[in-house]
Parts: sequence; structure tokens; C-alpha cells
Amino acid sequence: MPELVFFSGTMDCGKSTLALQIEHNRSARGLAGMIFSRDDRAGEGKLSSRLGLVTDAVEVEDGQDLYAYLVDHLSQGGRADYVIADEAQFLAPEQIDQLARVVDDLGLDVYAFGITTDFRSKLFPGSQRLVELADRVEVLQVEALCWCGARATHNARTIGGAMVVEGAQVVVGDVTHSADEVGYEVLCRRHHRRRMTAATARAAALSPDVLPMSSA
Repeated sequence: MPELVFFSGTMDCGKSTLALQIEHNRSARGLAGMIFSRDDRAGEGKLSSRLGLVTDAVEVEDGQDLYAYLVDHLSQGGRADYVIADEAQFLAPEQIDQLARVVDDLGLDVYAFGITTDFRSKLFPGSQRLVELADRVEVLQVEALCWCGARATHNARTIGGAMVVEGAQVVVGDVTHSADEVGYEVLCRRHHRRRMTAATARAAALSPDVLPMSSA
């Protein structure tokens, strides 16, 4: 039976790499996939991995009907044996409903990949709808690590290395960025609660206030 599967995890845990692997495995068997993405780090109309792999994708627009797009593609003689939706947290809840309809009415497997919560530890609407509708939710087992070495469970937004907790829910950035840019970092819950990033932890360690006092 076709399924809607949601592969979830923190940033830097290999979601896009797995999406590309699924695409490779199925295309190598002669199957044709429809790939949707949104706000990928490599730019518009791309699905990319931090390992350097990249493939073309359909850039999802606000208000776009993904079910209608598939129906139109198929009615014009196009082929789609399965669907991949990367950065699915950025999709609107109604677009997730449309992906579920692709499974139920068109009989295609849909593999959605995305993070569950934003930098404030709040559910993305698209991810929430996926949890509600998916036949399966798979938490990826490649664990991202906090700077302290513990398992990372939260996504933090940073500016100049300092964690911020206000702003728009969607701001495109990456875990690799220059010091003054908006970036993202994965943290364990303890350090997310304390707003302690790798940069602020280094600064605290180098502070004269925490250096041993001379006995002289």
C-alpha cells in the first residue's frame, strides 16, 4: 500500500542526504520521481545535501496545489512513480493535505523530509500536519550533536554566534555561516534553555572572570 512517510530530525542529521539516496535507489531501478523542495540552501529549484550532493527539484510556491500539479503532470503524459518533498516544514498545512491526497487518490508513495520544531521549539505548521496525517513518522537515527557532545534535540537561530528567540519563523540560513550572518546551530535541550551556543560557551571559557586567580 502507498504511504505518506515523514522523516524527521534536527538540522544536520542527514535528512536531505536520505532524500537523495531514496531518489538514487529508485531512479536506478527505472522509476521516475517528482521532487518538491522549498528554500533549499543551494537555491531555488534544488534539493541539496551538506555532503555536496544536489539534484533539481520543483520549487513550491505559496498557495500552490501540489495535488493539482501532479495531476496536470500525469495528464500531459509525464511520469511519477513516487514523490519526495524536502524542507516539508515550510509547506502550508493544506499542502500537506494535498500530499496525503496524492497517496490516497493517485496511489503514489510520498516521502516528506523536514525538521519538526523551529528555533523557538514551536512546531512548524507543516510538520504538525505531517505528524497528524502521516502513515509513519520516522525519526532519523543519525544523531546530530550539541557542542557539548550530548545528543542535539533543538534547533537554535544565531546572529553573530549568539542565540536569538525572536523573529519570523522562517529565515533561510545554514549551520555554516559567517560570524555576522543569521545562522543555525543544533543544541541539546539544556543548552537551548540556557541559550548557550558554541560561540557563547567559548567566550565564557575565555572570560577573565572564570580564569584561575594567581596566588602571587
